[in-house]
Amino acid sequence: MTLLIVVDMQNDFVTGALGTAEAQAIVPHVNAKIAAADAVVYTLDTHGEDYLSTAEGRKLPVPHCIAGTPGHRLFGETAACRQKQDMVFFKPSFGSMELTCYLRTHPYQEIELVGVVTNICVISNAVLCKAALPEARVSVDASLCASNDEVLHEKALDVMRGLQINVTNSDK
Repeated sequence: MTLLIVVDMQNDFVTGALGTAEAQAIVPHVNAKIAAADAVVYTLDTHGEDYLSTAEGRKLPVPHCIAGTPGHRLFGETAACRQKQDMVFFKPSFGSMELTCYLRTHPYQEIELVGVVTNICVISNAVLCKAALPEARVSVDASLCASNDEVLHEKALDVMRGLQINVTNSDK
């Protein structure tokens, strides 16, 4: 059974504070992937009201994904795909350590990641998945990931290839 990890498909990353046309473009395709998946979990970027005083907030001074705000929620169409049994991992940083702990007790043989932002949260979680389950087949669907920077998107995909993470649906 393959586990699909949907990374940060939240209002603020699709149409909100850090939204991009690239993220909006992948929504229907991500939703189709969710509908066809055996098992799905979601990560949600989660910050507090003190975001601007955090290490991340000082380097990226754009309040986003503040817990309890509309921007923090799964994007509408994607939220509608979520099933009752689908777990959600709230993460205060780029990668989810709770997801890593979950994987260590649920040794999937195959894991696929989709979502945003390729060069930040997708790569962070893909690396953590590979570390948690080094013998699992960890894949990232390049066509279902988005970034605000196409160059960094491609560089992140290259780094993941170098870490023996399978990059599918890519031009390379």
